[in-house]
Amino acid sequence: MDKRQNIQTVSLDCDFETLYKKACKEGIETAFSRAKQSNARCPFGSAGVCCRHCLEGPCRIGPNGKGAQRGICGADADTIVARNLLTTLIEGVAGHAEHGRETALALLEASGGHSDYSIKGVDKLHRVATGLGLTTNGKTVEAIAKEVALKALEDYQKQTGIMNWLTLHAQQQSIDKWNELGITPVNIHLEIAKAVTRTTMGCDADPVNLLLGCLTMGLVDGYGGLHLSTDLQDILFGVPKVVKSKFKLGVIKPEMVNIAVHGHVPLLSEKVVEWSRKLSEEAKEVGALGINVVGVCCSGNEILMRHGIPAASSFSSQELVIVTGLLEAMVVDVQCIMPGVQNVAECYHTELITTLPYVKIAGATHVDFHTNEADKAAQAIVRKAIANFKKRDPQKTSNFTGTVEAYAGFSTEQIVEALGTLNGREPLQPLIDAITSGAIRGVAAIVGCTNPRELQDWGNVTVAKELLKNNVLVVATGCAAHSLAKHNLMNMEGLEYCGESLRGVLQAVGQAVGLPSLPPALHMGSCVDNSRPAALLSAVANFLGVEIKDLPAVGTCPETHSPKALAIGTYFLANGVDVHIGVDPQVSGSKLVTDVLCNGVEDEGLNLEKLFGGKLIYEQDPVKAAALLLRRIEEKRLALGLSSTFNSELGI
Repeated sequence: MDKRQNIQTVSLDCDFETLYKKACKEGIETAFSRAKQSNARCPFGSAGVCCRHCLEGPCRIGPNGKGAQRGICGADADTIVARNLLTTLIEGVAGHAEHGRETALALLEASGGHSDYSIKGVDKLHRVATGLGLTTNGKTVEAIAKEVALKALEDYQKQTGIMNWLTLHAQQQSIDKWNELGITPVNIHLEIAKAVTRTTMGCDADPVNLLLGCLTMGLVDGYGGLHLSTDLQDILFGVPKVVKSKFKLGVIKPEMVNIAVHGHVPLLSEKVVEWSRKLSEEAKEVGALGINVVGVCCSGNEILMRHGIPAASSFSSQELVIVTGLLEAMVVDVQCIMPGVQNVAECYHTELITTLPYVKIAGATHVDFHTNEADKAAQAIVRKAIANFKKRDPQKTSNFTGTVEAYAGFSTEQIVEALGTLNGREPLQPLIDAITSGAIRGVAAIVGCTNPRELQDWGNVTVAKELLKNNVLVVATGCAAHSLAKHNLMNMEGLEYCGESLRGVLQAVGQAVGLPSLPPALHMGSCVDNSRPAALLSAVANFLGVEIKDLPAVGTCPETHSPKALAIGTYFLANGVDVHIGVDPQVSGSKLVTDVLCNGVEDEGLNLEKLFGGKLIYEQDPVKAAALLLRRIEEKRLALGLSSTFNSELGI
């Protein structure tokens, strides 16, 4: 066990620990202090048995068979828990769906020359167009882009058939299975609307049917949210390539105008980066050395992957970035924006700037952002930050100089290209050989968020280290990637945490592409970029002629807080990948729901593991969680006829 767990109170990152204490001393409320104030959790909400779906209630089911066992309408614990889970997934899916829609509209406008964006990922455009069955010969880039954009928007409109992006990326065996179960989505908005309808009072009351609806939401999220968004962003902004950048609070520079971009949709952050470079001379006129953009959350991951912009913070510590007193502006778009950031900003000179009409915060400045006037909005935002530079209060600033180097930009294409240096004819063969021989035991995606109720970075880093030392290849996305990068798991220093055979593979591939080694964990992007590890698994499975569910691959979300993470996890479950979650998923109030999701028990004809090949693993202790994931990897290896190693120390 890492001794730092016994020393730190909110984060493994000592800089954030220092800022938290500074905020407390100055009487500034943050998510961490609110979490401590709200330490006692509602036992009914935690178990998922509190129902607020109509005005007869709220109703709640009494624990241990005592008290009311049905709501006033007659819904029992199984129905209430399943319905609440579906409601949570709807919230997560809707955010990713809107992300995809915004990007599709941006591509459509760019194709017609009606926006401030150009199409940079031409090769990706051709690959996606071909996959969608579109002809590209003799057509201009703009004409192809228009057809692809319309195909994407069709996934929000069509009334029959199957979503285009699902048929583009899913394995046919999986589609056949989903069709048989009646869970294959037709269009994104239709499925969300249907799910909202079935969760309302007086509609779907069959817990098994509600759980099938959860799986539909997972498919909508995976193909309509993740894959669609990633594909279109790669077309607009280019496929990420490996870059070296920096993490931690030291990326905030006291001598420069500092702007943090925070949120998830890169349409705005791309332009802020562009105009921060163009307006650097204006910053010098107010006494700064230039303009420094830093990333928070997934917008930070997007500009990191494509521009090498350094990352300052993940979700849970977003307010503490402002507590440095060095931030002139925090620009936000959608998803994971704490309302508390405005309260903290009011204690400093920092200007919080919202940009979309459906994501506003009381007291914040609002700059309307539209793709046809993206340059105008970005200029206005950057100039507001410049104007704030002279408003800093030197008595309130805290300068951190420490940074950690990290490699990012490991898109699926980049990984395949790197493997191709070892085998140009069959790029996937070196990876498959390593897995077959046992040099790599399996693959794990560490994804999701950080959570103010948890010790920031502890779960993410601990699970990663346990898997790495057991020769599991680790990829990471979202705020989990921030955690690993800050603790040297995305640079060569972290190789010491790897098992000997994994280290050898990373060094061999790295040296083939001109690096000393690949880093222990591969940064694959933002939350929507969970499509990238999914695409890698699909490519490997197709090459081997097996289903994704057969591969020794797992997903883990040790510190999450967000409905989006549950939606992502449900997508992977529907594809047969075991998914671990380290934060209470709020389903324990129903034995039926818990058994179906977690225990591989056949209840009412629905057995998640039997039908799909994977299950949900809930374990708060990251060391125990890693042991459970390793056991599942070894079980998958045995089923494939590969060598298996049982480690009594890990309980496998």
